[in-house]
Parts: sequence; structure tokens; C-alpha cells
Amino acid sequence: MRKIFSIVSTLFLLLLSGCANQKDTELATISINTDSEYVHTFEELHLGILFDFDFKLNNADKNWVDLWVESYKDGKLESNSLIALSYGLSPKKIEEGNIGLGIINAEDESLAFLYGPSVKATPQKIDKFQSVDSISGWDYAIGDETVKLELNETYLLGVYRESKGNSIRTYDLQDENEVKKMIDDDHLVYLLKLKITEK
Repeated sequence: MRKIFSIVSTLFLLLLSGCANQKDTELATISINTDSEYVHTFEELHLGILFDFDFKLNNADKNWVDLWVESYKDGKLESNSLIALSYGLSPKKIEEGNIGLGIINAEDESLAFLYGPSVKATPQKIDKFQSVDSISGWDYAIGDETVKLELNETYLLGVYRESKGNSIRTYDLQDENEVKKMIDDDHLVYLLKLKITEK
């Protein structure tokens, strides 16, 4: 009886340690952060739009993060990297913090910038939006729960768009066909994307 108890106990401990190690070996996680200081600052100062996320990258010393914005106008790709930020091979094993896209609306121009934990891209001029005859909208493309990210997968994180007229419809941003339809239907579409690769 004692031998059976020892075997069962040993198996149970191995199972527990395996579960604990599995959590430590997740590549990365991301979640929407609508209540961050960054978001509050943008709202209080009426600066524009901010897509902000909580981001955690394990094995940051071996991985590279690419964050970029694709631009489409009237269904056609204008730029596959309107603005981009690449960073990686950190001296730290784990990198975590805020990651996202800010769009600042000035009177005569718009500026966009990307940022990540301890890095940021210089703001760059983008098309002035919004035109008089259109309606604009922006939304996160991931759900409210934390998303586990995989190596070499491209993730759509957020969308800004302007309609061709005075109405705008909603799309399922987690459905690739719906995103393609949105690109075709709208006048201007910006897609915020992320990919993690191993270096």
C-alpha cells in the first residue's frame, strides 16, 4: 500500500511541475489595456486614438518582435509598413510592459507612432483623417481575454478605418474574410499587426 502511495505521489508531483513549466514556456501573451495611464492621457488631452496592450515576452533574449501598420486606400494596399517598429534580443530573459499604436490628430496633419517595452518609434506623418464626407471608426481586433501568441504567426491587433460615404458597418475582425471585405468596402483602413520570430 505504501509503495502505491509513493508512486501516485511521485506521478502527481511530476504532473504539477509539468503544468508549472508549461506556463513558464509560453512564448508571449497580449491583452487589451483600455485603462492604462497612456490611454487616460490621450483621452484627457484629446490627442487622438491610442491602441494600448499589456504585453509579455518570455525568452526575450532569443526573440524578435515586429509591430507595424498596413495602409489600404479604396481596397488597394498603399503600404505594408506605413510605420514599423522592430526590436528584440533583449539583455533580459522576460520583457513586459505596454505595446501599441498612437495616432495624434493635429489641426493640419496626423502623426502615428508605435511603442513597446523600453522602445518607441519616432512619430511619422500619415494621411490626415478624417475627411468631411466619411465616418471613421477604430476597434481592437482581439477579444477581452489574454491571448497566447505563437512564434512566426501574424496577429491583427487593431483597426482604424474611414467609410466611403456617410455610413459604416461592423465586421468580425477575427475573421480574415470579413477583414478583406472591410478593406474593399472602406475608403481608408489601417491594420495594426504583430509578429514574433526567433533570431
